[in-house]
Amino acid sequence: MREELEIEIINAINPYLSQEELQDMKLQLTMILSNYEIQKRHTEVAVIDENKNEAIIKKFVAAKLASGRTVRTLKFYRESLKAFFNKVNKNFDEITADDIRLYLAVRVHQDNVSKTTANNERRNLSAFYTWLQKEEILFKNPMSKIDIIKVNKSPKKAFEEIDLERLRECCRSTREKLVIELLLSTWCRVSEVAQIRLDEINEDTILVHGKGEKDRIVYINAKCKLALENYLAERKDSNPYLFPKARFTGNISQVAKGNKRQNECEWYKNPDLVSEDEHTGSGTIEIWIRHMGKRTGVKNAHPHRFRRTGATYALRQGMPLTTVSKLLGHSGIGVTQVYLDISDAELEEAHRKYVK
Repeated sequence: MREELEIEIINAINPYLSQEELQDMKLQLTMILSNYEIQKRHTEVAVIDENKNEAIIKKFVAAKLASGRTVRTLKFYRESLKAFFNKVNKNFDEITADDIRLYLAVRVHQDNVSKTTANNERRNLSAFYTWLQKEEILFKNPMSKIDIIKVNKSPKKAFEEIDLERLRECCRSTREKLVIELLLSTWCRVSEVAQIRLDEINEDTILVHGKGEKDRIVYINAKCKLALENYLAERKDSNPYLFPKARFTGNISQVAKGNKRQNECEWYKNPDLVSEDEHTGSGTIEIWIRHMGKRTGVKNAHPHRFRRTGATYALRQGMPLTTVSKLLGHSGIGVTQVYLDISDAELEEAHRKYVK
């Protein structure tokens, strides 16, 4: 059994070490493991009370609802906790720190989720078990032994100006043109864009419902206003949202007539195909942007990149960081700094200009 364990460990670390390092590691393992009796753990089939786990999740979500968490956050709590208990196959009060470590390791190395996603799931588990301890449902918190997953942050880039022009030129409908100009002018999150109502649009401003249920005013420039006018002139329906959801299900080409590609992009012109009171989803708008990126060869085209691009360009033009932060709807400038794509050359120039 000891030799099998050695082989398993060496195979796991093989991609990360040289042959010489592997040989040294094997010798070290042999010496260390020689002091232990090793046997494979046998896990008996545990009796899982799914209702017990479900009931405590409901209580936790209800408590978070009462404390003001958003619907989106509550959904993430519920789904991630259910997935965790289904995978670990234990009752909530039987979970150990080792169970949690193993679950997170499997998520990263077998399920191939990003470390950011795994860290978000770890944070949800921490909130859950901290709440259990606070409510005196449990007296020991297994999350107290779990470290934060270190995430290597790669620099995020804004769009180049030529990429923006390519995206503008590839638009196949007034709706696509409006999405581009709206994202560039307002710096909205895609979820905020999806929920915009027509009655919340004024001449130069739009009321949006931001993250954490925080409303704010965003501003539209001349290009966005023109795109908005052209798009609304084509709408003949009574749906209250700027970007309505389609009434049909399935492939639009099955209900559209004439040029297939054109009708797939412009179905919203037909009021019979527009839902009465639903807005399009955030994921759908992301798909529009990604498809435009593929058509033009613009890599990494997604809605959030417009938000970073707008903030970066404004800062380059001299807008104060505090103003940029407020326009983005951030709680502080520390969050805003993550968004900015400022090059070393720009930092050097700023230092030369302002530091005497």
